[in-house]
Amino acid sequence: MEKITSTQNAKVKKWQHLTTKKGHQKYHQYLVEGWHIVGDALTANEPVQTILETADQLEAHEDDLPATLEQIEISEEVAKKLTDTVTPQGIFAVVNITAATRVAPEDAAGAWLMLDRIQDPGNIGTMVRTADAAGFTGIVFGKGTSSRYNPKVVRAMQGSQFHVQLTEGDLTAWLTTFKGADKPVYGTALNKDAKNFRDVTASTEFGLIMGNEGQGMAPELMAETTDNLYIPIKGNAESLNVAIAAGVLMFQLNQ
Repeated sequence: MEKITSTQNAKVKKWQHLTTKKGHQKYHQYLVEGWHIVGDALTANEPVQTILETADQLEAHEDDLPATLEQIEISEEVAKKLTDTVTPQGIFAVVNITAATRVAPEDAAGAWLMLDRIQDPGNIGTMVRTADAAGFTGIVFGKGTSSRYNPKVVRAMQGSQFHVQLTEGDLTAWLTTFKGADKPVYGTALNKDAKNFRDVTASTEFGLIMGNEGQGMAPELMAETTDNLYIPIKGNAESLNVAIAAGVLMFQLNQ
């Protein structure tokens, strides 16, 4: 088995690049960290190319990894170089980005969460995990939303990204396609024209758009939705966190 101890090694520099948008575009690969996510990727038959692991992790998971999968032992220093966490977990997977990871709106069945310029990785991760728990088919990362391959987003999704379909797309096109197929698309708004979320009948085929943390949904999307929904607030809080609101709506709307 190959062993790499120097942080100046050419492979290490490439792996570092896989934590950036330019690296994703250049190599069509990204990096996942931690046995929980690595294990989920393998279980889901994701296109994992290489496993990188420290000596401790190599020993801990010696019987968990396919013998045919390329494994490279890395030093603790290299592990620290590949992560922005304070305490590296010591095991990484290089995963190929394939054409199969893209979904066209006309091919999308079931319930879909659509993210409009969502920036916070924690919010994205919570929404993806909740969509997984609520039985959604997939999530569309709209323009301006943090990349699903961003290391912080990858960690925040905690493996749920391998249980649902993820794709990038033009939310206007998705909205138009869904409505053209008689599938409702719901937005979220705090205005007099919005509908109480409890007044909407649950269904199995629809879209739900969640907007930017500070600005909400883009006006051009809000103007085209089937209905815009609001969640009544009984206390004195001005609003709900976008991920919390998404959770409430997803469980209410999906039949």
